[in-house]
Amino acid sequence: MSKKEVSSGTEKAEKLERKNSVSKSTPEKKETVKSKKGTVKKTSSVKGKKVKKSKPVKKLTEKQIKKKEAREHKKLEMAKIRAEKKQKRLEKKLEAKQKRLDRIAAVKQARAERKEKRRERRDVLKHETKEARIQRRKEERQAKIEAKVAKREAALADKRAKREHRLKVRAEKRAAKNDKRHAPGFGGWLAAVISLGVTTLALGTMLTFGWINMDGMQADMASSHTENLYELNSIVDNLDTNLAKARVSNSKNEQVRLLSKIAVESEMAEMVLERMPVETQLTDSMTSFVNKMGDSAQSMLYAVANGEKLTDSQVATIEHMYKTNLELKRIINDLCANCTEQEMIAALNGKTDSLMYSTFDKIQNNTVETPKEIHDGPFAENVDKVTAKNLEGLEEISASRAEELAKEYFKDYKLTGAKCTGEAVAEQLTVYNVMLSTNDGDMLAQISKKGGKVVEFDSYKDCSDKNFSVERCIDIAEDFLEELGYDDMKAVWTSENGTTCNLNFAYEDDDVIFYSDMIKVKVCEERGIVTGMEGLSYVLNHVKRNAPKASISKSEAKAKLHDGFKMETSRLCVIPVDGGEALCYEFYGSYEGNDYYIYIDAKTGEEREVFTVIGTAQGKALL
Repeated sequence: MSKKEVSSGTEKAEKLERKNSVSKSTPEKKETVKSKKGTVKKTSSVKGKKVKKSKPVKKLTEKQIKKKEAREHKKLEMAKIRAEKKQKRLEKKLEAKQKRLDRIAAVKQARAERKEKRRERRDVLKHETKEARIQRRKEERQAKIEAKVAKREAALADKRAKREHRLKVRAEKRAAKNDKRHAPGFGGWLAAVISLGVTTLALGTMLTFGWINMDGMQADMASSHTENLYELNSIVDNLDTNLAKARVSNSKNEQVRLLSKIAVESEMAEMVLERMPVETQLTDSMTSFVNKMGDSAQSMLYAVANGEKLTDSQVATIEHMYKTNLELKRIINDLCANCTEQEMIAALNGKTDSLMYSTFDKIQNNTVETPKEIHDGPFAENVDKVTAKNLEGLEEISASRAEELAKEYFKDYKLTGAKCTGEAVAEQLTVYNVMLSTNDGDMLAQISKKGGKVVEFDSYKDCSDKNFSVERCIDIAEDFLEELGYDDMKAVWTSENGTTCNLNFAYEDDDVIFYSDMIKVKVCEERGIVTGMEGLSYVLNHVKRNAPKASISKSEAKAKLHDGFKMETSRLCVIPVDGGEALCYEFYGSYEGNDYYIYIDAKTGEEREVFTVIGTAQGKALL
């Protein structure tokens, strides 16, 4: 075996053996070692050195072994817990870091998507035609309106469902209470079984029970109607709050919110009024008012949602609704404070001297009914259901002839085509729907099948600036009507809605205005062209006739006016009354800050109509 192959243990054994042999042969001697400071230290001899014996290992008891094992186990458990906590902290940290990275990535992604959309939009706008842009904006506005209407209808449906559920629960409780009252008593059953001799007593008991039950039913009904009255009071209070805010609000979002609430609460008020324990004719005026209030609020909501501002007419409408509702609030609050159960039962029994009856009679006769309100001119909504007098004796035309007439009527609009798309029925006459094409968008005209008259015309034109005055718009509208064959028409009312001028024209003969023969015209103040016309009233009512003569003078008619009324203008006119016509003096003026139109019969001197102006009063310059 070579030297390198000798194991280390063998070498150590050989060295130890040589050392022991040397120590035995060497005599005992002491060595001195010189320290660093020069002092000499004696060292003990190697021989005779005592080897320190190791202590014997102490044997542990079983209890000590268990304790030791328990300590070791505990240490292991603690180490494991610390490791798990550390792992959780690390995982939580990694999770938070990942979330942060995800958020950053999401923000970057959203930013990139917005940037891409802006780029795509710029590309679209860059290559979009004017007609396509107009159509796109129209669709976007319509989509917004539909979304808001859908949201409002959903909220209203939810309220209706909750209300119906409350009424159902209330009815079930009332039915359960009545069933309990009607449950047969043991005494009555026993008396009937034991003997027929107590029939009189049993009958008396039953009658007594019946009267008591009838009183209970009346009390329940009175309680139910009292709840309805309190609900009406709460709605009127809410309307007062929202109308007061709407008077001063100038924010689009706030106006949308308030007008939505007013529209919903108006419909709720109508539903509660139907349940009032009084005759319907006593609630007609208040029901009519809340209906008009809901319609007006909805119309304004559409306008605001479409990006338009409230006009002077609409602002005045809100003011009128606020003042009328404020008076209703005062009356209903007093009724709630003083209407006891006995008063409610009296109303249920139809007593005309009850507080409920007298209160709603007051509302019917004084609060809402007088005067009537107008915002788009006197008699603007009047359309008598009669035959088309203006078309009598005229021949019917074909669809192709309607297209030719449309091209003649609207030759100034640079038409590129005219196509009849079908027929329609408007009140008492049949019309052709003719679609007119231009480079600036499509237009729709309705041509009467009999006589080929333009009954209605509508187009969408983007009007954003005001380049034409109201007076110039009147001239443009008069020329337009003359081109259509409508002569002797006089402007009787004007109002502006943004950059659109709305005009009412009535037939004039010998300085007498015939309100039954009315045509409405819409003029774009940016382009100076007519963008809409509606002449149904004229076509249905107009015939060539001589102006009637007055039986009383203007001064005699003026004497019938209220003492505080400040008259500004007056004239003779023929107004529609109960399916007929009446010659009247029309007086325009003001009373305590409000504008009025008052019509005095020119033959009898009686007051025929009173209107208060809640819209723009720009038409008064035309009187």
